[in-house]
Amino acid sequence: MKDEEIRDILRDVKTVAVIGISPKKDRPSYIVASYLKAMGYRIIPVRPDGEEILGEKVYPHLSDVPREIDVDVVDIFRRSEEVPPIVEEAIQRAAKVVWMQEGVIHNEAGEKAEKAGLKVVMDACIKKEHQRLLK
Repeated sequence: MKDEEIRDILRDVKTVAVIGISPKKDRPSYIVASYLKAMGYRIIPVRPDGEEILGEKVYPHLSDVPREIDVDVVDIFRRSEEVPPIVEEAIQRAAKVVWMQEGVIHNEAGEKAEKAGLKVVMDACIKKEHQRLLK
């Protein structure tokens, strides 16, 4: 994806579901989510356990996030082989973007998301891209 497209995504979206967020402050998922929240994005933590992360309610699955909450970006911090069901949930949620963090690559799932009308960013850190393109 071209820089201009990524810049547009980062400017247009408001809510980011962080799939696989850790409650540990030294973990990349927590650091990225904390940064995004500080930059004005709403963070929706998604992980199997926990009550609250970064002052936001934790949901076990993307499908558990209430429908009245618009999820713009599904930011994936999971192993590549775990991506397909997450992409399926993102499609069902009518998310705008599937963002696979650095090292997360699943071409088939990415193609499926694109065919469903979602934008796909793969193998890139949303925090680093934000810092590079918008700061």
